[in-house]
Amino acid sequence: MIKTNVSLDLMQFVETNILPKYNEFGRSHGISHVQRVIERSLVLARQTGADLDMAYAIAAYHDVGMSGPRAIHHLTGGKILAADQRLKRWFSTEQIRIMREAVEDHRASSGHAPRSIYGKIVAEADRDLDPEVVFRRTVQFGLENYPEKEREEQWERFAEHMENKYSSQGYITLWIPNSPNEKYLKEIRNVIADKKKLRETFERFYDEEKKPLP
Repeated sequence: MIKTNVSLDLMQFVETNILPKYNEFGRSHGISHVQRVIERSLVLARQTGADLDMAYAIAAYHDVGMSGPRAIHHLTGGKILAADQRLKRWFSTEQIRIMREAVEDHRASSGHAPRSIYGKIVAEADRDLDPEVVFRRTVQFGLENYPEKEREEQWERFAEHMENKYSSQGYITLWIPNSPNEKYLKEIRNVIADKKKLRETFERFYDEEKKPLP
């Protein structure tokens, strides 16, 4: 029998014990980000016929490795998931192995394709390609991690990141055909190709993110 919803006790465990960890990771990788990844992962799991509990748990754990060095957060996250004995309540040893690999494979700059449909699901879901989200998160990341940089240096970092990751020559790869990300990525690339529009976009989000929180 195919499940149509995530197990309620699994959701309660994750919402109580895992999601609060994201409050430590700043706006760019915080709670709103993981919630969007979970939501999109479940949509893609239903679309592909994957196990909803596995897709949900993978999405929930995908960035917990941000508690350590960002460059290896995908590997750290996989280790954290695999070491969490509480997951044995819901998943077999084989399922946990697949889930660990999926977390390890989710990073956009990974040098290899995800090893399973679950890796493809979380990798695709993590590519939060709503243009407004992409541009804002990139500005947020620059402000959080390079607070010493002034506006012009932040702009240079922003533009370089956009070119390296999201342009037609960028390293981002989409794994699920006909996902909403295909349309979003085209919109982002159109902005990147128009340097005036890209600068205007940066200025808008930079000014918004520099405003003091209420």
